[in-house]
Amino acid sequence: MGLTGLGGMRARMGYRLKIGLVVIVSMVLGFFNESQGTVQKDSAHFGQDSVGSFPYFEYNVPRNVTTVVGQTAFLHCRVEHLGDKAVSWIRKRDLHILTAGILTYTSDQRFQVIRPDKSENWTLQIKFPQERDAGIYECQVNTEPKMSLAFQLNVIEAKAKILGPADLYVKTGSLLSLTCILSQGPHDLGTIFWYKGSKLIEYKEVETNDVVEEPRIRLKTDWTEKLTSRLIIDKLLPTDSGNYSCMPTMAEGASVNVHVINGEHPAAMQHGNANTASPCALSVNLVISLYCTLATLYTNTVDGFR
Repeated sequence: MGLTGLGGMRARMGYRLKIGLVVIVSMVLGFFNESQGTVQKDSAHFGQDSVGSFPYFEYNVPRNVTTVVGQTAFLHCRVEHLGDKAVSWIRKRDLHILTAGILTYTSDQRFQVIRPDKSENWTLQIKFPQERDAGIYECQVNTEPKMSLAFQLNVIEAKAKILGPADLYVKTGSLLSLTCILSQGPHDLGTIFWYKGSKLIEYKEVETNDVVEEPRIRLKTDWTEKLTSRLIIDKLLPTDSGNYSCMPTMAEGASVNVHVINGEHPAAMQHGNANTASPCALSVNLVISLYCTLATLYTNTVDGFR
């Protein structure tokens, strides 16, 4: 092969190499542009659905709420980045819409939504709740698909209890101790007041370091897992007799009848039965009945002889 043929072959090989490089570069650039477009598209989609711009619930709120009968209940729903969406409260058992936005959609005026201006909090307020109001309530946002967060409301009827019998007999001059316990209800059990009849019992708080005579009427209160209030009356007088009630601020009260007596407690006052007569009474009644029968026979006999 001559020099001319060899040069032509080299020229053709160089041309083909250039064409190949151009094709490879074009393919790489096209793939890069396509990948970049896909990344941008995915990024745009992610930005639309991300937490930064899409509504979402704040889960760090109490969702199992316990209240007592008559005490206003609050269910706190917090929605971040609500945008143009709306929040509704639904009663789960009958799917009844209670509120939508700040409007109430029930004739039961005990239900109301509380939402301060520009706040993320949408609080369902239930006034004077009853045991029938217990159940699941849902906080909903009208997104697509719909978002919902469930809340459990527990309504209990808390009752106080005074330890011991309903009728208490104590001797004059002795010490009376009444213990009232409230164990059911939410964490805040309030406080307990004592009444004699309809009158609030007044007592004096005595500091530990005070050197004074211990008052005749004292009150001791303990807050633990249950609320315990102990009423102590020393050196009882006959005028201390009456109906004593412990009245919690957040529960139904309890009462006991106190009888202050002189001497020992008569057995008849504890176990007496008005329908049961004593042997002595039976004997007297029998004698009277026999006397009446004999008198009648005597009268009839005398009249017969006449």
